Amino acid sequence: MIYDLPDLQATEALAKQIASKLQAGDALLLSGPLGAGKTAFSRALLRSVCGDAEMEVPSPSFTLVQIYESPKFPLYHYDLWRLEGADDLIELGWDEAREGVVIVEWPERLGDLTLLDALTIQFSLKNDENRQVILKGWEDRLEPNFGK
Repeated sequence: MIYDLPDLQATEALAKQIASKLQAGDALLLSGPLGAGKTAFSRALLRSVCGDAEMEVPSPSFTLVQIYESPKFPLYHYDLWRLEGADDLIELGWDEAREGVVIVEWPERLGDLTLLDALTIQFSLKNDENRQVILKGWEDRLEPNFGK
């Protein structure tokens, strides 16, 4: 499924829709170039799941993972840009994180740990303001008119 995201509000709206579909054990794999909207999407999704529109959601670029508690399950937001290899991910609590929901920016660095049952969200830049995403996976959960 392809979605045009003309502004931040559209990105946030899509994140909220996906947040409503999340279940413990889920994974979201967010890929795309720097500045394509991965972190903005993650912030909106985390705030929605946690029920706090003002919640501080720092980028995990330097810490590699940020953990959030929601009423339903824990959420683990990974940024693997600086990860040296998939083995480093084990040290960051990957096995424990899989019991909650994982959001992974730069999933290309997962290597053998890539999750086949994940929802993959490919971000791309159309121009300075407009983005586009392609969703792959979760065909059983995302009805044909999802996001429209």
